[in-house]
Amino acid sequence: MGVDINFMVGGEAGQGVQAAGFIIAKALARYGLSVFADQDYESRVRGGHNFFRVRAGDNAVSATSETLDVLVALDQQTISLHQREVANSGVLIFDQDKVKDLGASRNLLGMPLEQMAVETAQNKQSANVVAVGAAMALAGYDSAALKSVVLDYFGTGEMGQANASAATRGYEHAKANFRGDFGRKVSPLGGQKRMLLNGNEAVALGALAAGCKFVSAYPMTPSTTIMEYMAGKADELGIVVVQPEDEISAINMIIGAAFAGVRAMTATSGGGFCLMVEGLGLAGMTETPVVIVDGQRAGPAIGLPTRTEQGDLQFALHAAHGDFPRVVMAPATVDDAFWLTVKAFNLAEECQVPVIILTDQYLASSYATAERFDLSGVQIRRGQLISETDPAKLERYKRHEITASGISPRAFPLQSSALVVTDSDEHNEEGHLIEDAETRTAMVLKRLRKL
Repeated sequence: MGVDINFMVGGEAGQGVQAAGFIIAKALARYGLSVFADQDYESRVRGGHNFFRVRAGDNAVSATSETLDVLVALDQQTISLHQREVANSGVLIFDQDKVKDLGASRNLLGMPLEQMAVETAQNKQSANVVAVGAAMALAGYDSAALKSVVLDYFGTGEMGQANASAATRGYEHAKANFRGDFGRKVSPLGGQKRMLLNGNEAVALGALAAGCKFVSAYPMTPSTTIMEYMAGKADELGIVVVQPEDEISAINMIIGAAFAGVRAMTATSGGGFCLMVEGLGLAGMTETPVVIVDGQRAGPAIGLPTRTEQGDLQFALHAAHGDFPRVVMAPATVDDAFWLTVKAFNLAEECQVPVIILTDQYLASSYATAERFDLSGVQIRRGQLISETDPAKLERYKRHEITASGISPRAFPLQSSALVVTDSDEHNEEGHLIEDAETRTAMVLKRLRKL
């Protein structure tokens, strides 16, 4: 029988639930196992109930399991909410100084987690890492390999060394004191190492691979980490990431960048996308290629900022007044998120339309192992561009020239001898505003031919 093992770490915001869960997921991925992990968290910095689930197997894993093999409870509420999910052969790891009501649990491993954290790391916040060490010991994970993962996460400085010691302390305690029966063991698999990343990171990587050079976004869960990830790569890859004052500015800035010839993107959630709708219409009217990521949350209004819902499809399809073509995409997996983002930039420029990528909190923050993306499959298609090699076309250039396909040749302002003019009012082929019905009808039909 193949390996199929399921972990959950539960506790309050501020107890390091996400860090603990990610370290477990990363450690299992290092062994070559297929990993899927999701997380549930409330919209608060401290308190509330958070959990991080990790499933790993030697066969492909693409969802979590309702049954847990190891439950790490950093507080009493985790016991109350999730104890019934533990398999009969599963193990419950808990802080024996904080958790008292254990109900009818069978395999128990009570540990003074905070006390051990203080003794080894001089910080009670490292209780989560002590618990991770215990959990990985039960699964038969190598202690040196676990230490390497912890150091990768926290760094090799003083904090990293302290947490590595805390993990080792928990590991050794579990080895010496657990007397139950736990048959779930993991061992390294051969083969090429795989990446472990979440949906937002995959979108960001897809944008970078597609040649995105400008990002303007206002933070809004669950899309915020797209901007953060790309900001972390800005200096290395020569891109510009801006956090403006609001979502209205964000979309108008990427429209300006795209008009000037730069591949540009913004990321938001439903409420922020509402504010962008006038700008969406501006991109449609001026035929400016932009990419917008809408990380859906439960709405309307502020809704549930950290919960998953897929309620924005009809809005994305029909947002903005009037009628103009747009592309709407909805990736389903981490691989989808990467490749559809690449495709989004190509379609935006080939068709000169806005492209909307719909994700949600579940995809945005869930981690999965993935094979290294084959960048030889990434093609950059910029559509119909006019160059200096065709001086006749530059001399009589019309930004919104009526064509059979509805797609006009594109030139960038101040980068050639072409005079590039557009307008948010209805306009003629040269880009100057008009009032007559005949030209209006011709331009509407031109844009709709892109469909």
